[in-house]
Amino acid sequence: MELEEAGPTEWTAREEVGVGPWTGPWPDDERYDPELLANGDRRNVVDAYRYWRREAIVADVDARRHPFHVAIENFQHDHNIGTVVRTANAFAAAAVHIVGRRRWNRRGAMVTDRYQHLEHHPDVASLAAFAAERGLAVVAVDNTPGAVPVESASLPRECVLLFGQEGPGLSAEAQEAASLVVSIAQFGTTRSINAGVAAGIVMHAWIRQHADLSRSW
Repeated sequence: MELEEAGPTEWTAREEVGVGPWTGPWPDDERYDPELLANGDRRNVVDAYRYWRREAIVADVDARRHPFHVAIENFQHDHNIGTVVRTANAFAAAAVHIVGRRRWNRRGAMVTDRYQHLEHHPDVASLAAFAAERGLAVVAVDNTPGAVPVESASLPRECVLLFGQEGPGLSAEAQEAASLVVSIAQFGTTRSINAGVAAGIVMHAWIRQHADLSRSW
């Protein structure tokens, strides 16, 4: 444990993230990773998954993922995608879809992309086709005329929440592909809010309407 200076006369303890090597007899369970048991687990995972193999974690989340997908346009290398992936992972989204450029900055994902299903679509048309094949409603998120406030909207349970990139927002093709467009209530001076923040707000709106909160960590 390290001590971090907090002021002239007080100190606060800063504990190392995660857990050290397993103590006592090792568990007889194939979900556990021998290397993590031996060396400790400092990954960015909840305590319930400490020492588990990555594949075991993904399989466990797959058994209880929610039926909403998240998509974000990436025609200009949007730097918010990592944040969107991290939030989608926190809410156990079915998958995150990158529309446009395949490459994106993974730094903001904080390694959560290892546990979150990711798919790529070259354009909105291919995303729309994917949604139609699986019976998923496309819900676009943008502050445009005629948009329904997400605070009062009834979000479809099985859907794709589609977000535009920072700056230009949703493309015309994305808005045309949507069966519902929702907006986020704002009260200040800015025209729009950060795309990563917007994604978190709307995902949580879906959680409040449809998720079994008794199953959260």
